[in-house]
Amino acid sequence: MKTKRILIALVLAFIVSAACTWYVARRLTAPPTVQKQPDARYAAPSRALQAGEVLKTEDIDLVTWPGSDPIEGAFSQTAGATGREVLFPLAKGQPILDSELSAAGAGTGLASKIPNGMRAIALRSDEVVGVAGFLVPGSHLDVLVTYHSDISPEPVTATVLQNTVVLAAGHQIEPDPSGKTSDVTVVTLLLTPEQAERAVLASTQGVIHFVLRNSADTSLSGETPMLLSQLSGHAPTVARAVARSAAPASAPVPAAQKHEAIETILGGSGDAQSAGMSNGGARP
Repeated sequence: MKTKRILIALVLAFIVSAACTWYVARRLTAPPTVQKQPDARYAAPSRALQAGEVLKTEDIDLVTWPGSDPIEGAFSQTAGATGREVLFPLAKGQPILDSELSAAGAGTGLASKIPNGMRAIALRSDEVVGVAGFLVPGSHLDVLVTYHSDISPEPVTATVLQNTVVLAAGHQIEPDPSGKTSDVTVVTLLLTPEQAERAVLASTQGVIHFVLRNSADTSLSGETPMLLSQLSGHAPTVARAVARSAAPASAPVPAAQKHEAIETILGGSGDAQSAGMSNGGARP
């Protein structure tokens, strides 16, 4: 009887030990439990929207989005997007981002496209000055002005703005979907307040020219103004004066170095006579 009890105890101990071993092994090998994030709901267009449209309540639906993949800048309620202008074409069902809409309270039209701290200014153009009609909203260009400087009697052409963005071409604030261009007489540029002052001043001094550039080219050149006489390959002294008009004045020449001599050659007799001229009247 005693042996039977010992045997039963050993069997029970073995079963308990096996169960504990199986439980511990399962806990160690089981993948960690990941708590599922609840799904989010974001505002999205109920139809395809084009740039310039103002969002209405009927244009917006709330779509379900995985909570594990949140979208920064999206709207969890339709009220935050209602009444704002669409800046870029939006696809149906794609969550709307704050950066894709005009600033709250900025209004509609061209004003809604002007970022905080920037200004929009219109400059008159024509078919030649406007790069033969190839300027469209979003183009990048340099602005040149040809004017008469008080330093030189020659016409001067200088670059006053570089890598500026065309905000509107005429009344067109969005590029044509088909890529079609049109000749316009007024181009609106997006500028800083300081650049706007330069543009206004330049437009009152002479003729404005636009130079189209690659939008990926952000380099800024430091070229000096160009004079008419330089087109023939000659670089007159006045060109350097225009380029350095803002440079500090040179140090005064010492009095000991101010003496000059002029030698006059009298023809006919083959003799040379020299007349000395200096500040003191003495011949060197």
